[in-house]
Amino acid sequence: MNLKREHLAVNIIVCVKRVPDTETRIRIGEDGTSIDSSGVKFIISPYDEFAVEAALRAKESSGEGEVTVLTVGDASAQETLRAALAMGADKAVLLEGPSTMDGLATAKTLAAELSDSDAPLIMMGVKAADDDQQQVGPMVGTLLGRACVTGVTEFELGDGKVLCQREVEGGVEVVEAALPALLTITKGVYEPRYASLKGIMAAKRKPLEQKEAQVSEGRLSISRYEYPPERAAGKVVGEGSDAVPELVRLLREEANAL
Repeated sequence: MNLKREHLAVNIIVCVKRVPDTETRIRIGEDGTSIDSSGVKFIISPYDEFAVEAALRAKESSGEGEVTVLTVGDASAQETLRAALAMGADKAVLLEGPSTMDGLATAKTLAAELSDSDAPLIMMGVKAADDDQQQVGPMVGTLLGRACVTGVTEFELGDGKVLCQREVEGGVEVVEAALPALLTITKGVYEPRYASLKGIMAAKRKPLEQKEAQVSEGRLSISRYEYPPERAAGKVVGEGSDAVPELVRLLREEANAL
């Protein structure tokens, strides 16, 4: 990638989501439509961490600018925002309102806040680790009338444009978009940095604005959660080469794998 570089402040807004730690053992709540959050550790959605890292590197490459992190949720989401501030983001905004599984409702809530923003780049993870919908980014881009490039593994800014790389089957696709734009980031070169002790202490002093979200009514709801079915117990069919005929028979007749 090679764009003519401009000397400009890089102001980027990164939308993040608070999700259960991906290593957490999830328990279904008594109502059957929620998870039991007792003892659950919450983190920034890993794909959103890639976006935060990408924004920080773009700002560092420019030498000036500002990275703002934004989320929708209740007061507990402050912890998520502070984690992003500890990584190096400059300020945070918490839109206080209920989170929803309805991607369009979430997109409308974010777009209402971002509609007056002059930040050339809005970024977020390609998907959230909990609902895996991959919808919110393109929807926000459409609602704001911004060019949207999804699944970005690397990008470069310059000359009023952003040049993005996307991994495709058998190669790399290069996409150019005019600024202002919205990018969704996936795993690529942007391995998230660890927050240093200095960063963690500094995060406590960085501005975190709380405002009421302009919540859009959701039309999607969870009817129930269910645990996956128990796996059948394994069986030993024999030892060594003598077991091969029986194994082949089982794979063909019982597992229907052959």
